[in-house]
Amino acid sequence: MLRNTLLAAVAAAALCPALASAQHHDHDSAPPPAAPCAPGPMTEQHHGMDHGAMHSGTPPAACAGAPADQAGMTDAMAAVTAPQRWRDAADAALAHAPEGAAMPGMTMGTAAGWYTPGSGTARNPAGEGPMRGAMLHAGDWMLMVHGYAWALATDQGGLRGGDGGYVQSMAMVMADNDLSDRLHLQLRAMGSLEPAMGARGYPNLFATGETANGVALVDRQHPHDLFMELAMRADYRLGGDTSLFVYAAPVGEPALGPSAFMHRASARYQPMSPITHHWFDSTHITYGVLTAGVAAPTVQLEGSWFKGREPDERRWGFDPIRLDSWSVRGTWTPSPFVAVQLSHGRLRTPEVLHPGEDENRTTASMQYARAGLATTVAWSRKDRQPGDVLDAFLAEATYELTPRHAVFARVENVTNDELFTYHDDPLHDRRFRVTKAEAGYAYRLPIAGPLGVALGGTVAAYAKADALDAAYGDSPVSWTLFAKLAVGL
Repeated sequence: MLRNTLLAAVAAAALCPALASAQHHDHDSAPPPAAPCAPGPMTEQHHGMDHGAMHSGTPPAACAGAPADQAGMTDAMAAVTAPQRWRDAADAALAHAPEGAAMPGMTMGTAAGWYTPGSGTARNPAGEGPMRGAMLHAGDWMLMVHGYAWALATDQGGLRGGDGGYVQSMAMVMADNDLSDRLHLQLRAMGSLEPAMGARGYPNLFATGETANGVALVDRQHPHDLFMELAMRADYRLGGDTSLFVYAAPVGEPALGPSAFMHRASARYQPMSPITHHWFDSTHITYGVLTAGVAAPTVQLEGSWFKGREPDERRWGFDPIRLDSWSVRGTWTPSPFVAVQLSHGRLRTPEVLHPGEDENRTTASMQYARAGLATTVAWSRKDRQPGDVLDAFLAEATYELTPRHAVFARVENVTNDELFTYHDDPLHDRRFRVTKAEAGYAYRLPIAGPLGVALGGTVAAYAKADALDAAYGDSPVSWTLFAKLAVGL
């Protein structure tokens, strides 16, 4: 525990230099009075970062007497083309966020205010508000820094539930720049110190997936890799906020499923990975991804060629890159509050303990976000080739009541045949449907600029088949306490 805590402190310290340059931004995203400036038309040119809160007229930083750093940031911003309703939705969400968590109206890439970027090339609703983190200006580049060190203590209930303390961590940097009037480039890097917690990760009752020391992990969640994303996205604008794009990543996320749980506002303060993680999110760290698609304001169609095998258990290293699987995804954002996605993929031998077994995976999800409320409802089906068909359902929500108080909950239902791994066990390879319901509270406390801490806890209960009572107990209950130090809380 002490070693993990020290590593978390190192991770937090690594993020502090970026905070020194971050400015405080008021929650009111409307520009200040324009008396020193004459109104003028909004520019249609995009530069790196789109400004969702600017209204018609000259941007405030372009006014005479504006601070030099503010004027420089304006050079890398452009007015969004999304309707006012989309801008108002983003502003309404930010009003419920902790002070300094995000810059009003800002969104990375070429989103132009139509949606909030998620993980990989996924889209989240604009109603989630701007991406949270420290926004920095470096020459022609706009940078966004986000990350957290999340200390947890848990007692997973029942006979097979473990307990203990551990630290989750993540640091992410995104850099955006326009190379020409039509070509936009985004570079992304994301990493974690979670390999320090050991190959067996942390206790998470009824979670399965991947291995530690050659043995399948059951009732535990594996740590993330040191390298979580190293990616480049290039958008070529066709006009009218429509573009063709290519996403290339030695480590990245293919177009399969909704935005990964770490990047959904509905799961912002959930301390545990979903027990449905390997139905929805297992491809969010993939060693070899190439995605191409067309992005319009409310529709995105894309396809990926990627490596189907899950990351190996050597979390500090870099896995071999291979492109042997494919996926397609369509995303529809008909309003600022809704994002709907449907995706399908063919994964070649995703699990190391099931050689020669491929998987067809189909997912569908809807996210709704409005005025501090963010929800996700999702379904996924694993169709093993050869093997069983296993379904999973997820519903989660976070409601930011005020900039200080947030409540959240998640309900999952999954059919799993990996709870008993030993071949001589009479329950080996049997399918069991398990439901997990978890709810919690977070108290958010700003520290400086975008840096803040959330203190809270959760309680989880489970419903399962009677045949599992001998292994898990009649009615297991789990609890978790946490302190999340984050850039962009």
